Amino acid sequence: MLQIRLAQISDAAEIQAIYAPSVEHSPISFELAAPSVEEMAARVTKTIRQHPWLVCTDGSAICGYAYASEHRERKAYQWATTVSVYIDQTWRRHRLGRALYTALFGVLAAQGYYAAYAGITLPNAGSVGLHEAMGFTPIGVYTQVGFKAGAWHDVGWWQRDIQPRQENPADPTPIGQIVGTPAWHAAIAAGEQIIAKTHER
Repeated sequence: MLQIRLAQISDAAEIQAIYAPSVEHSPISFELAAPSVEEMAARVTKTIRQHPWLVCTDGSAICGYAYASEHRERKAYQWATTVSVYIDQTWRRHRLGRALYTALFGVLAAQGYYAAYAGITLPNAGSVGLHEAMGFTPIGVYTQVGFKAGAWHDVGWWQRDIQPRQENPADPTPIGQIVGTPAWHAAIAAGEQIIAKTHER
C-alpha cells in the first residue's frame, strides 16, 4: 500500500538514487555532479527545519518525493516557496506526482504559505503537463540561462497560488509544528486518495 509521509534522514540514500539520474543523464537539474548521500541527508535536514519534504513509499522503498524550499532569501519573500517533485522511473505514470503535490500544497497552506513557484528546464513536456494540471501558470522564461552537456538551456517558470492572500500575514509555521495536526492528516489523506483512486482502476 502506497503511503505519503515526511522525509527522514534515513531516506537520504533512496532519495539520492531517485535524483541522481536527473543530474547525470539530463539537463533537468543544473547540478553538474550528483550529490552524495551525505549531502542529500544534509539537504533533507536543512529543508525540514521549516519546509515540508514528503516521500511516497510502498512500504519497502521510496517511489518518489516532493519538497518545498525558500523561494528567495529576503524576508518579504517568506510566504513564497519553490517546489520540486521527482519520481522513480519504475513508478512514473502512476500519478504519484499529482498525489505528492496535492499533499504538499495542503501542508504548505496549513503552514501559512501563499504561492509556489517551479522552474523547469525546457523542453520538458512531461513536467510542464504535470505542473499545469496542478494549477500552475507560466510566468516567464530565462532564455539560455544554463550551460550543461554541451548546450545552453532555457528555464521556464510557473506559479501556483496556494491560498488567498491575507492582510498582515503571520510568519509561516515551521513544519515540525504542523506534523500530526488535523490539517497535516487532511493534506496527506488528500494525496493518498489520488493514489488509491489510480490503483482502483
